[in-house]
Amino acid sequence: MNIFLVGATGFVGSALTQHLLSKGYQVSILVRSMNRAAGLPAAATIVNGDPTKPGPWQQAAAASDVIINLTGASIFTRWSENAKRIIVESRVLSTRNLVAALATVDPTTPRTLINASAAGYYGYIGDEPKSESSPPGNDFLAEVCQAWEQEAMAAQKLGHRVVITRLGVVLGDQGGALSKMLPAFRLGLGGRLGSGEQGFPWIHLADLVEIYSFLIERPTISGPVNCTAPQLLNNAEFTRALGRALQRPTLLPVPGFLLRLLLGEMSSMLLRGCRVKPEILEEQKFSFRFPRIDQALGDLVG
Repeated sequence: MNIFLVGATGFVGSALTQHLLSKGYQVSILVRSMNRAAGLPAAATIVNGDPTKPGPWQQAAAASDVIINLTGASIFTRWSENAKRIIVESRVLSTRNLVAALATVDPTTPRTLINASAAGYYGYIGDEPKSESSPPGNDFLAEVCQAWEQEAMAAQKLGHRVVITRLGVVLGDQGGALSKMLPAFRLGLGGRLGSGEQGFPWIHLADLVEIYSFLIERPTISGPVNCTAPQLLNNAEFTRALGRALQRPTLLPVPGFLLRLLLGEMSSMLLRGCRVKPEILEEQKFSFRFPRIDQALGDLVG
């Protein structure tokens, strides 16, 4: 089976590339610059192109069996109007161009598009756990996710299978949110953010990459899929678990007003959150290697 992967050079994408190759898939990787191809696995096929712009790369996408789209500008920046525009356009335009590639495919040979989204789709309303059928929020990130998903679902109207992976905070030992937290926590300077009561949807990187191959191999699954661990946590509970794993105190909370002063609107992503349950994955009997946070952090930092 041929996989066309967009966003392979990122934290999740690089791990997913290795995972898919280990499963025996043929993997093609889209890169904006051939200079970035130097560190990619030799077994992968490199395709040069910018996913936010139409180009010859779309032919390679259309020829694949499965397209996985992970691309998108980082949201970990101060949300100026220009930053917001880049965050939206990097996701919407890349997905729109992938769907345009799928429009050229013979409808008798449908493809699969697995498109990333985020748990931020649900916004920050209430404390009730969110399943895939829960309504969206109305804040900036929720609106980004809705626009992103809408572009991807257009492929379904063309006769293709579309899966939307709504990712929680991905925990791994080579990057992502955890790598940004560890220096302070190792020094005993870590603590909850604000009240600590905000939901903290999370997933171990090893489980996430396995979820992608699980979805590839189960053609009956379509639509949104919450890619989060089954254990529901808030920020304070996660903070205590990380302290236990590192055997360090977590007694220095970060005041909400300070985060708002430093980060502006982006602080809302850290100070507010939702509880997200992986209802579809549990119904489909996906087996999590790290269903609980102590197991996950023990593996990553213990």
